[in-house]
Amino acid sequence: MYHKIMVPIDLAHIELIEPTLETVADLARHYDAEVCYVGVTSSAPGSVARTPEEFTQKLKAFAQKRSDVHGQPVSTHTIVSPDPIADLDNDLIKVIKEVGADLVVMPTHPPKNLDVIMPSHGGKVATHTDVSVFLVRPRNH
Repeated sequence: MYHKIMVPIDLAHIELIEPTLETVADLARHYDAEVCYVGVTSSAPGSVARTPEEFTQKLKAFAQKRSDVHGQPVSTHTIVSPDPIADLDNDLIKVIKEVGADLVVMPTHPPKNLDVIMPSHGGKVATHTDVSVFLVRPRNH
């Protein structure tokens, strides 16, 4: 049913998206699907990497470690954006077609009043693409 699963990730906050990564691993095994890890960086030095090239190398290393977990093929795609926060939704929507994804799995937060002003990234991606979008909420502990 699914052949390529796209997963937007934040290399600076991997621990926060662990439930999403576990979900992707299960889906990749179940559907024998490739997983494409997508990261967004700025051309300016950041907390994860000093250059987009360094960011790309870290993203590739992360993807290979995840492949060892779920055993499925992986690929990566780096988005270099002048303003990663402001452009995130539109960049992700554009990349879905570029990488050939037929499913997007991404973390989200529980609904709250602020969503009226600042909607979730997953919500915008889901309403502006023709592929399936699976949103993973954080676990309640």
